[in-house]
Amino acid sequence: MNIGFVGVGRMGANMARRLKDRQFHVTAVYDTNRAVATSLAQELGCAASQDLSEVTASTDVIITVVSDDNAMHEIFSGSGDNLLINARGKLFINCATISPQVNVDLEKLAQKAGAQTLEACMASSITQAREGSLYLMCAGSEEAFRKAEPILKELGSPVRFVGQSGEAAKVKALVNMVMNINTAGLAEGLGLGAALGLDLKMLREVFAQTGAASRVLETDGEDMQNREHTCFFSAAHAAKDSGIALELAGSVGLDLPLAGATKKQYDQMIAEGLGELDKSGIAELTFKDRHKHSGDHV
Repeated sequence: MNIGFVGVGRMGANMARRLKDRQFHVTAVYDTNRAVATSLAQELGCAASQDLSEVTASTDVIITVVSDDNAMHEIFSGSGDNLLINARGKLFINCATISPQVNVDLEKLAQKAGAQTLEACMASSITQAREGSLYLMCAGSEEAFRKAEPILKELGSPVRFVGQSGEAAKVKALVNMVMNINTAGLAEGLGLGAALGLDLKMLREVFAQTGAASRVLETDGEDMQNREHTCFFSAAHAAKDSGIALELAGSVGLDLPLAGATKKQYDQMIAEGLGELDKSGIAELTFKDRHKHSGDHV
């Protein structure tokens, strides 16, 4: 199978590299940032397609890793050029974190074009994308899942099928909502610890051995202490994903105060020009004498 990638930022590029390493035929890449696509194409020895329809024409399976609902609508139904032009028989694997309904809508559009779609939501980051150890939650038709499985197993472990179209997006939104709440809670705990004059290395070790332990403590705790916010998962993406979860909560009449408060903090980061920091950068809002208090930008 010839494989194409649409969206080759931090995640997409490393997934493409991984498949190339595993002897898959990555034949086309596309990105709205032409320089990024051209550079990766030269590295992989494939085409940097100028049109979306060109990606579809030159591949059998197209993996999309774009930023949000609007980007997904644009690549699948944009006027003049989109991925569904002459798409009969093609398989689209959508790895972006987007609203569940958008996945459902795209599946219907693809079916009309004679193509298949599969959600493959990722609950991991850049390092795992490169190593092929992503946690993948998949949804759609079982036929599409079976067709995609040989590729997905090189990108992720485990690869889990969770149900019909839209279901994986719901699960992913909840994963990120809880992760974001945990991140905000950890930042508050460490921020208060610092203000009280506690040794933060000691505090993190105590957290790790008690009910305060979390995956976020492992990945972000030291970074919060050291103000190391190199981006693996941006504050802007955190705000978007918590927003998706809050929309789902509203649709079933649930009030989620912690999710709401967390989203407000990430929205504040965006407003203050910190949206492209890693999610750990939320600590800049909770530690005394950091960004919020002193006006310094990290």
